[in-house]
Amino acid sequence: MAVSASASAYVFKHDYQRPASLFSSRSRLSYKPFSASSNMNSFSISPSTSNGFSLSSSCFLHAHATACSFRFTRVSVHRCRRRCLCSHPHRSETVVVKYAMKAKTPSDRRRVVVTGMGVETPIGQNPDEFYNNLLEGVSGVTEIEAFDCSDYPTRIAGEIKSFSTDEWVAPKLSKRLDKFMLYMLTAGKKALVDGGLTEGRMEEIDKSRCGVLIGSGIGGMKVVSDSIEALRVSPRKMNPFCVPFASTNIGSSLLAIDLGWMGPTYSISTACATSNFCILNAANHIIDGDADMMLCGGSEAPIIPIGVGGFVACKALSERNSDPTKASRPWDSGRDGFVMGEGAGVLLVEELQHAKKRGANIYAEILGGSFSSDAYHMTNPHPEGAGVILCMEKALSQSRVSREDVNYINAHATSTPAGDIKEYLAITHCFGQNQELRVNSTKSMIGHLLGAAGAVEAVATIQAIRTGWVHPNVNLDDPDKDVDINLLVGKKKERLDIKVAMSSSFGFGGHNSSILFAPFS
Repeated sequence: MAVSASASAYVFKHDYQRPASLFSSRSRLSYKPFSASSNMNSFSISPSTSNGFSLSSSCFLHAHATACSFRFTRVSVHRCRRRCLCSHPHRSETVVVKYAMKAKTPSDRRRVVVTGMGVETPIGQNPDEFYNNLLEGVSGVTEIEAFDCSDYPTRIAGEIKSFSTDEWVAPKLSKRLDKFMLYMLTAGKKALVDGGLTEGRMEEIDKSRCGVLIGSGIGGMKVVSDSIEALRVSPRKMNPFCVPFASTNIGSSLLAIDLGWMGPTYSISTACATSNFCILNAANHIIDGDADMMLCGGSEAPIIPIGVGGFVACKALSERNSDPTKASRPWDSGRDGFVMGEGAGVLLVEELQHAKKRGANIYAEILGGSFSSDAYHMTNPHPEGAGVILCMEKALSQSRVSREDVNYINAHATSTPAGDIKEYLAITHCFGQNQELRVNSTKSMIGHLLGAAGAVEAVATIQAIRTGWVHPNVNLDDPDKDVDINLLVGKKKERLDIKVAMSSSFGFGGHNSSILFAPFS
């Protein structure tokens, strides 16, 4: 069995006094794996270095099914007493090298379930209101009211018209924070309440094993914009919190501080794929045993002059200003760009036994997922959809899910001329023989929430699993000639007994992500 040559090496300080110099940037280690037998592998390590030492050894790792355990080996280090390349006598020392390779078999892998959900969206501030509106085909795309955009070629967005932080965020903090953080904090706390973690129940959990991983694609743009305007007057007029309040990680940090959660807490920013990256990494923390419970998802508040103006400059937005509810139309031949949206989605994900022990209501199970990179262009999709296909195929293989079992996909489909078709072709490449498959796009009703899109669409996917209904593709009046209408959900909601659902998100930079959800059993 071949073993990856990218195993990392750790040097223990008690065995070697100068570990930093051992693996410095000037050391060049080459790992040469070869097959020893059906259940063993050998590594030989041949460094070429400017620090005057050499390593030689082999490490045998026993393979069990698809996983490998790890081994320690002592290796001889011949180090020059002087920091040079020379031929004079050397002294020998011993170090211990650990080749770190995850040891997980299907039977002992920790299962991850979703036990709470929270949203802030243009068509609902709780999961049920949000999904009921989706099922009825209610659009949240309207004329922008947050600022005067009369001179902009695009004057529409999926804007949240009514939002309150009362009972969720302290008034003083509410006045200071960027709105993307406020959406994040309220949606996160709503997910906790939805998951049955009231203040009293919070004291019963081990907070050292709970973390927060909620990201944003662009972060606190309003704070940055306001600070620039203040700077034009004087540096003294700037908000002293402008740097932390603009950073994408501080929202997760503030939520963790408020809850006292001491587990893995950070953010990820991968443009419009941000939420899925956060959800999958949160699940991986649970699978790897780093945490028992995580709040994860994404938040975005880009409906401000610089946010809308930036995407206008990219020529990426729809200009169907006269009929806002018809502007976002994935896979329709009349689509002319995406519609910006704002909001947040947060999932409470949990290790299965931990959830059962506290009597949590389990909404769905996260079977797994995957990431990939197009490695092609900063904004354009790969012409053959290679990165998206790779991502979907890896998600299936790593989760051990048959493509025939996936009968629902909540697609990324943003209503752009190129992106919709490339994703559709990738879907048909991976699932074309599945006659039961149904595909829709939540963005047809709420627009594109950028870094928050994946989390809000994950909530929609889980709600589809729970209710047995998939929402319509509104505005699909004249399907593109390259799509098969029989694969897409029509303009009315449809009944569907979901076996496995996939939710995909892709972002600028060629970031691809797919997550597989299923009913819990």
